[in-house]
Amino acid sequence: MAINCSFLLVLLLSTVLHLLLFDCSEKVEAYRFGKMTENLKFQSHVVSLSSLIPAEFCSTSDQGSKISSKLLQVTHKHGPCSPLNEGNAKIPSLHQILMDDQTRVKSIHSKISKKNKKVADSKVKLPAKSGESLGTGNFIVQVGFGTPKQDFTLVFDTGSDLTWIQCQPCAGQCYSQQDPIFDPSASSTYSNISCRSTTCAELKSATGNARSCSNTCTYQVVYGDSSYSGGNFATDTLTLSSSDVFPNFEFGCGENNQGLFGSADGLLGLGRDRISTVSQTAYKYRKLFSYCLPSKSSSTGYLAFGTEAGASSGTQYTPLLTESRNPSFYFLTMTGISVAGKKLSISPSVFTTSGTLIDSGTVITRLAPAAYSKLSSAFREAMSQYPPAPAYSILDTCYNLAGFSTVSIPTIELYFGGGTGLNVAPSGILVQASPIQYCLGFAENSDASDVAILGNLQQQTFEIVYNVDGGKLGFKAGACS
Repeated sequence: MAINCSFLLVLLLSTVLHLLLFDCSEKVEAYRFGKMTENLKFQSHVVSLSSLIPAEFCSTSDQGSKISSKLLQVTHKHGPCSPLNEGNAKIPSLHQILMDDQTRVKSIHSKISKKNKKVADSKVKLPAKSGESLGTGNFIVQVGFGTPKQDFTLVFDTGSDLTWIQCQPCAGQCYSQQDPIFDPSASSTYSNISCRSTTCAELKSATGNARSCSNTCTYQVVYGDSSYSGGNFATDTLTLSSSDVFPNFEFGCGENNQGLFGSADGLLGLGRDRISTVSQTAYKYRKLFSYCLPSKSSSTGYLAFGTEAGASSGTQYTPLLTESRNPSFYFLTMTGISVAGKKLSISPSVFTTSGTLIDSGTVITRLAPAAYSKLSSAFREAMSQYPPAPAYSILDTCYNLAGFSTVSIPTIELYFGGGTGLNVAPSGILVQASPIQYCLGFAENSDASDVAILGNLQQQTFEIVYNVDGGKLGFKAGACS
C-alpha cells in the first residue's frame, strides 16, 4: 500500500503543535496562579490576633544586632522594655492615649493656619528662632548630660525643637521622675546663658526681654495638652555615644515642670529649628537622622544620627517640604491611598488642600474627611465577613472579633511624592480597643483644610530617614519588628 507522505507530515506536525500548546497552556495557568498568589500578598494580611495584644515581657532578641554604641535604643514609654517601667506607675488606657493624641492634633492644627496656606520647597531658608513645641510623644531614648555624664531618659519628638530636662533645685515644681534630677552645680561644664545674649533673643520661648532681665535667660514652653516646662536656658555637654560628645549644647534646665510626661526626665527636640538637637549637631551629623519604632511595646527600635541613618539599601525617598509659617515641621506631599491593592478614587485636591506632615509624637494618622471616608468605606467592604462593633473614642471603624484567633485584614498603602509608597504594617492597620474589639487605626480630621498627619502607629517597623539638608525623607520596610 502506498504511503501518503504529505498526510503523515501533516499528522506529525499537528501532534507536535498540540503538545506544545498543551505545555504552553499549563505554563500560562501556572504563571497566572503564581501571579494571583503573589497579588494576594499585596491585598491582605493574615494576622494572629494575639500578635496585636501588648505583651507583658520585653523581647529584645530580634533587635540585638541593630543596637550598637552608635545607635540609641528606642522603647515605648509605657512598655515592658522601657527603663521607666519600674515601680507602680499607672499605664494610661487606650481611651486616654487617644484623647491626649486628639489634644495634640488640635494644637498642631491651631498652629497651622487654615487660610492662605502655602507650602514651599525644602530650600526655603529657616529663621534662626526657636519654635514652641507642641506636645509629648510615646517613644523614649537615653542620652547623657553634664560632666561627669549623667544618663537621662527623654521622650523624643520631631514636632518639638527645645530639648529640656528637669533640674535642681526645682524652685517652682517638678513632677516625679525615675532618675535623679539633674543638679547643675555637680557638672563642671554647665553654664547659664545670659538674658542679654543674641542666643536668648532668638529663643521664642524666652521669657522677659533684654531690658528687664537681670542675669540668666529663662524660658517657658506650654504644650497642647497644657503640660509645661520652664526654667533656665543653659549650655552643657550632651553625650549621645562614647564617641559623639557635644560641648556647649543649648537646652532648657527646667525648674518648673508639670504635665503628661510620665516619669520621663524631659524631652529631646528633633524639629528643624535652630535650637533643635538636629540643628545643634549638624556640624557632625549634617542634619541626617533616622528612627525605627517597634510595632509592639514589648520590642525595641532605634534612633540613629549621621552616617548610621539610612545606611542600608532599599530606602524609598519622597521630597521634604517646608510650610512657610511653620518651618520646624516636616511636611510631605501625599498623593493617594490603596486598600487591598486597589487605589482609591480620591481627588488630588483633597491632599493638596490639607497638606501632610509626619510627626513622631502623634499616634493615629489623621486624614482629610474625603480621604478618610473613602478609606473607611473600602476597609469595611474588605472586612464585611467580620461583625461590626460600635465606635471607640475617635476610632469609628471597629469589629467584634470574639471567637476569632486569626483575621484577614486588607493591606493599606499610602502614596507620597516621587512615587514613594508606605505599605502599612498590620500593627498600624488594626488596633485592639478591648479583648474583643478591634478598630481601624486611622481617624478623620474635622475640616478639609486641617493638615493631615502621618502618625507613629503607621510608621512602625519602617526606618524613617530624615535627610534635612538633602530635602528628602525615606521609608525602608522591615527595619525593626
